Amino acid sequence: MLDRRSGVITLGRFPDLLSFLKAGDVLALNETRVIPARMFAERADTGGRIELLFVRPGADGAWWAMGKPGRALTPGRVLRVPGSTASLTVREAGGGLYSLAYDGDWARLMDEAGHMPLPPYIRRPDTAADRERYQTVFARVPGAIAAPTAGLHFTRELLARTSEMGVATARIVLHVGPGTFKPVTVEDPRAHVLDPEFYEIGAAAASSLRAARAAGGRVIAVGTTVTRTLETGAALLSDEARAAGEVVAASSGWADRLIVPPYEFRAVDGLVTNFHLPRTSLLFLVSALAGREAVLAAYRRAIEERFRFYSYGDAMFIA
Repeated sequence: MLDRRSGVITLGRFPDLLSFLKAGDVLALNETRVIPARMFAERADTGGRIELLFVRPGADGAWWAMGKPGRALTPGRVLRVPGSTASLTVREAGGGLYSLAYDGDWARLMDEAGHMPLPPYIRRPDTAADRERYQTVFARVPGAIAAPTAGLHFTRELLARTSEMGVATARIVLHVGPGTFKPVTVEDPRAHVLDPEFYEIGAAAASSLRAARAAGGRVIAVGTTVTRTLETGAALLSDEARAAGEVVAASSGWADRLIVPPYEFRAVDGLVTNFHLPRTSLLFLVSALAGREAVLAAYRRAIEERFRFYSYGDAMFIA
C-alpha cells in the first residue's frame, strides 16, 4: 500500500487490502470480458499464413483488426480460416488496422476458431483453460483484447468480504484495446495519443458513486482502465450536476482520455493497480495520482522485494 500523502509504503498480501478499506467506500470494477480475438488465417490465393488480432467492431458489420504481415492485407484480399468454411475479405486499411468483412456470425467464428490474446511475454500457446483463467471473476460483457489486470487479484470470496464490511461496488465497462499498452514515444507525454476504447457507465454505477461520496466514502478504482473511464464520465458533468453531488455522468461512447501529471482527479480517490513498464500511459496515470517521486520510491521497493510486474504480477493500492 502507498499512502500518497505521506509516502509511507506498507507491504502485505493482497487480501490485506481489506484492512485499508472502510464502510462507505465503493470499489469500481471493470466488467469487460476478454474475447478469443486472435485468429490465424491463410491467403486464399497462395496459402500464406496471416495472424489477426480483432480489435473492435465496425459500424458496417465488419471488424477492425491488427494483422501481420500487413503487406499481404490489401483491399480485396480474401482470407480463409483453417478448420472452418469461413472466408474473410479485406475491405480497407487505415491507422495500422484492417477492416475485414464476413457474412457469418462473428461471435461464433471467434468462439470456434479464435485464440485467447494472452500477453506476448507468456511464451506458450493458449489453452481452453485460458478462456476463464484470463478473466476477472466479475467479467460479464465481451469485447476486450486484454484483461483489466488489477481485477484479476479479486476472488468471489474477497468481494463477498468487502460487501460484508459495507464496501459497495460500482460496475462499469471499458473494452481494453491495444492502445492501452502503446509506448509513449514522444518527448512530451501530453502529446501522446490514446486509441479510443468503448466504455459504458450505467445509471446504477453513477448512483453508487454518488451515494458513496455523499456518505463520506471513497471511490476506489480497480485498475487504470476504470480510472480513465470514471474520469471520462466526470468530465462530462455540468457544473450544476457536480454541485448537486454527481461524481460521473451515466454515459457511453469512446474513451481516449490521457491522464498525465499534473492532473486534477474528479472521480477517483484511490487506485488498485499492477506494476507497469516505463514510458507507458499507465505509469503516467499512476504518477499523476500518487506523485512521481512517491511512485518511483514504491517501484524501487517493489524491485528490491522481487515483486512481479505485468498482467499476472503483483498489485499496489494507492490511497
